[in-house]
Amino acid sequence: MTGPAVDAGVGEGRMGRIRSEILVGNRKRWTLFDLGARHSYIVSAAAAALGVQDLPVQRTTTLGGKMHTVRQVCLVFAEVDGHPLDFEANVIDEIGRDRDGQRIEVLLGALAMQAWGVKLDPQNERVDWSHFSTDLVEF
Repeated sequence: MTGPAVDAGVGEGRMGRIRSEILVGNRKRWTLFDLGARHSYIVSAAAAALGVQDLPVQRTTTLGGKMHTVRQVCLVFAEVDGHPLDFEANVIDEIGRDRDGQRIEVLLGALAMQAWGVKLDPQNERVDWSHFSTDLVEF
């Protein structure tokens, strides 16, 4: 897999975003780990191989300054740096491209990262797995 890269965004004070390949359904997918996005997203071409569920009521989201209609969701099973993750992702046609022009196929949002204890370390250009846990703890 390609090593992570940082996408710090525009303007000071913005949260860093880490870009990296993850394994989804036995295929490498270029992914943006983005704490500035609450939800997770996957492009329709990548979701088709995973199976999708139609939403009873479509919703809209604005991502990267563009409005998207969400009609489907899917459960994504992924492996990142040897760590298994599963998360729900909204299916959209296009997430966009990173600042190097590479097409983003998956956007892993804050809710999914929080659920698994995934943190970002933009200074060291890596995903921080020190709080990762496969144990589900409820209070």
